[in-house]
Parts: sequence; C-alpha cells; structure tokens
Amino acid sequence: MFQPDGYAVALAMMLVTMVCWGSWANTMKLAPGFPFPLFYWDYVIGVLLVSLLLGLTMGSTGGPDAMLADLGGAGTGSVLYALAGGAVFNVANLLLVAAISIAGLAVAFPVGIGLALVVGVLLNYAIAPAGNPLLLFAGVALVLVAILVDALAYRARGQQGQHDVGRGLRIAIACGFLMGIFYPLVTKASEGPAGLGPYSVSFLFSVGVLLSALVFNTYLMRRPITADPPCSFAGYRIAAPGTHLVGIAGGAIWGVGMTFSLVAATTHFVGPAVSYAIGQGATMVSAAWGVFVWREFAGAPASTNKLLALMFVLFLAGLGLVAIAPLYP
Repeated sequence: MFQPDGYAVALAMMLVTMVCWGSWANTMKLAPGFPFPLFYWDYVIGVLLVSLLLGLTMGSTGGPDAMLADLGGAGTGSVLYALAGGAVFNVANLLLVAAISIAGLAVAFPVGIGLALVVGVLLNYAIAPAGNPLLLFAGVALVLVAILVDALAYRARGQQGQHDVGRGLRIAIACGFLMGIFYPLVTKASEGPAGLGPYSVSFLFSVGVLLSALVFNTYLMRRPITADPPCSFAGYRIAAPGTHLVGIAGGAIWGVGMTFSLVAATTHFVGPAVSYAIGQGATMVSAAWGVFVWREFAGAPASTNKLLALMFVLFLAGLGLVAIAPLYP
C-alpha cells in the first residue's frame, strides 16, 4: 500500500485533509431546496465509494498490506473499533448540522468543533503519543482561540433564527464530545498485531457511517430535531440526477480527506494527534470559502474584517506549531 516515506509527503496529505474537510459543505449550496437528511444519503454513498476506490488502488499496491488481504487477517476488535468510529462520527455530524440550524453558526460551530479539537487531540495523544507535546498543545490552543474569534465575527455579522440557543448549545456539546471520540476509535483499530491498515480502517469506517445513518438519519427524516418539516424517501427518488451527484461529490471530498488523514496518522513520524489537529484546520478553510467565495460577510460591520484577519493569523500560527511538532520530538 502507498504510505509516505517522508514528512513532506505526510504533511501534504494532512493539508489535503484540511482542505477537503473544510470544502465538502460547499456542495450543499449547489443543491438548494434539497432537504439535508436526503442530501445526507448521497453524502454517505460518496464517503463509502471513495474509501473503496482508494483502498483498491492506493491501498492495494500488492504484498501482504493490500487492502483485501488486510481485511481478511483483521482481528474482530479492530473491525469493531473502525465500525464504531464511523457510527459515532455519523451521529456527531448529524448533531452538528442540527445545532447550527437551531442556534446558528456562531454558537454551534465553535462549541462543537472547539470541544472536538480538545477532546480528540488529548485522547489521540494519550493513545499514540508522537511529536513535541509543547508545540502540539500550544498550536491546538491557538487554533481553539481562532475558532472563538471566528464565532465573534459571525456574531458581529448578525444571525437569523437563533430562537433556542440553549437547546442548540446542548446539542453542540454532545456533538463536540462525539466528534472528539470518533478519531481515537479508528486509531485503536490500527493497534496490535491484528490491527488494520489505514485504507482498511477508512473503508470499515465508511461502512459504520452507513449502518449508523440507516438508523439515525432515517429517524431524523421522520422526526427532525430542528424546525425543518419531516421528509420521506419519495423526495429522494424524485430528485434530479445532478442533485444526487452533487451529494455524492460532497461525500467523496470528505472521504478523501479521511483516508489521507489516516494514512498520515499511521506513519511513525506523525501520529494521530497531529494528523487530527491539522485536519481540524478545516474551520479556517470553511471560513475562507464563506468570506471570499460566498461573500457571507458582505455588508457586515467593519469590525468583522479585523476579527476575520485575527482569526486567519491565529489559525496559521497554530497550524504552523502543530505542523512542526513532529520535527522536534
């Protein structure tokens, strides 16, 4: 299987993860009027397909580490950890979207992703310590502050429909804990003599996402926890093929990022804590899309420009510290 033999390639893969995780949500804007629970089915299909494709190509370059052979020799515990990671991520992802819908981006995103960043890095480092801890945790602290500054910028812009911030906050906290737990679970799937390789973990993770969606997304279609009306599979069937392709593309983009993150994390010179932390720089990428492409801050008060500039500086400084942490173990 393909795996980086040097830090430069691993860093490039982690940066691709950051861009993918921060960009996939743009595809939702390309499917206006398509309810998110229906869009999510195509998203899950995209995650599954790209993990299989990468596993059968990059992950199957021959030898005992080829993906199918790796899956055949996997231990039961490793398989269950990978499936559980996908299931937990799926619930966290659905809760994040619900929290944003209820409380607004300025409340839900910093609480959910900020908490996930702290929980995920701490747990991943405890499981597989790698990199300079001072640089790593200092970088994570700067990224966390950047997320809070990003929230202040969105709040200064003004939000609509924040009618139940308390409820949205509770959902965001639950999302943050789950989002911070999923990556340590997939990290455990790679441990031990019967542990799985990164491509196998990514594929089983996507299967876990699908199995979990069959339960939770189906439930949320009929009993939404947001103000959105219920929807049915009839709406999914009548959607245009282009709409489905957009959703699949969104899932494929996120799935590429997940696989690349796992590949980088399993190298001895990176580790899961660093890989996860850099991937969570997706918040900066998402903000950049909103500012420069979708013009979400057009007409906002002048103070938001200063906050946005500070946010980008803090993000870049924090990610820089995290990126050099493996170079100074």
